[in-house]
Amino acid sequence: MKPQQLVPLLALLASPALAAVRWYQVDETFVGDSFLDGFEHEDFEDPTHGRVNYVDECTALEKNLTYVNKDTLIMRADYTTVLDPNGPGRDSIRLSSKKQYGYSIMILDVRHMPTGCGTWPAFWTNSNNNTWPTGGEIDIIEGVNDQGPNASVLHTSTDHACTQSDSSMDDRGQLVSEKCTSSVGDGAGCRVNSDSAKSYGPELNAVGGGWYAMERTSQFVNVWFWARDDDSVPDEVKDASTLKDSQKVNPDAWGQPQANFVSGNTCDLDAAFKPQNIIFNLSLCGDWAGPAYPSTCPSTCVDHVNNDPAAFKDAYWDVASLTILSPTSSPSKRHHHSHKRHYF
Repeated sequence: MKPQQLVPLLALLASPALAAVRWYQVDETFVGDSFLDGFEHEDFEDPTHGRVNYVDECTALEKNLTYVNKDTLIMRADYTTVLDPNGPGRDSIRLSSKKQYGYSIMILDVRHMPTGCGTWPAFWTNSNNNTWPTGGEIDIIEGVNDQGPNASVLHTSTDHACTQSDSSMDDRGQLVSEKCTSSVGDGAGCRVNSDSAKSYGPELNAVGGGWYAMERTSQFVNVWFWARDDDSVPDEVKDASTLKDSQKVNPDAWGQPQANFVSGNTCDLDAAFKPQNIIFNLSLCGDWAGPAYPSTCPSTCVDHVNNDPAAFKDAYWDVASLTILSPTSSPSKRHHHSHKRHYF
C-alpha cells in the first residue's frame, strides 16, 4: 500500500490517471428486473472447472436461484440439495451482459456477496468466452474461501504481453503480481490487493456491502471501493442509480483508487483490451478455490460442496444497482462542482 502524499505539479500532470479531466454521463442503469432484460444466464460448463452446474434463466427463476423485485437482484447457489458425487455440481449462477462495453465507468452498489468455504465469487468483465484471455479480462471483485481482501486483476493474452510496476501506479492497494499476461495453467494475472478489510467477503457483508467503481480508458484501468459505512463515498457514486441522463460526472473527485493499472512501455492496454461483457458468477472449488481450500474448512472442497448444502445458505449476491457511464464532452462552467478535490 502506498501512502497518500504531495507530489510535484509536473509529476501530477504526467500521471495517466490525472493527465486530462474526464467527464461521463449515464448510459444505462440496471435495477431489479431490468437485469433480466440486459443480462442473460449462461448455462455452459464452468471453464474454471468448479463443482457447479450453471443453470439457465427459467431454471434459476423456478428454483429461486435468481430473484428480482423493483430494487433487488439476488443470485445464489443451491443450498438444499445433497449431490451425487458422480453427478452434476451444485446449481449456481453465471450472469453476463448482452452488450459489450468499451471506455466507460461501471458503478456497482452491492449489499451482500457470496461467502463460505469453497466459494469463488467474481464480478468482472471479459471479451471472449471461447479463447480466454483474448481481448482481455478485468476482475473488479474476486476472491476465494472468504479470504480477503479483495483482488482487482487484469489478464491479457500472450499476443499482448503486459506487466505492471508499483513505481508507475498511483493507487492505495498493494501490487502482489506484476505479470498481466495469462494463459491456461498460468493465469494469475497482475493483481492488486485492496487496502480495506471491508472490501471482500464476511467483512463486506457485515457493514451492509458498499460500492465498487471501475473506470476504463485507453491509458488506464482504475478500481475504487467504498464500504457502506464510509463517509467519503461521493454523492454521484452513492446515488448512481438515480443520476439523470444529462448529469455529468468527473471521477477526478473520487480520491485515490484502490487499483490503478496503467498503459506504458511494458503494457499497451488499448491494444490488449477489447469491448467486454459484464459478468457476475459464483463458482465452487475449481482452479483457484480448490487448491487454496484452507485446512480450517471442513473435509475436502469437493466433498464439502457435495455433502453440506446448508453451508451455502450465505453464498449469494444481493445487488442494488449497476450503472454504466460513457465518456462525454466537458460540461459548461455551470456544471463544475465546487467540492471537487484531487488525490494528491
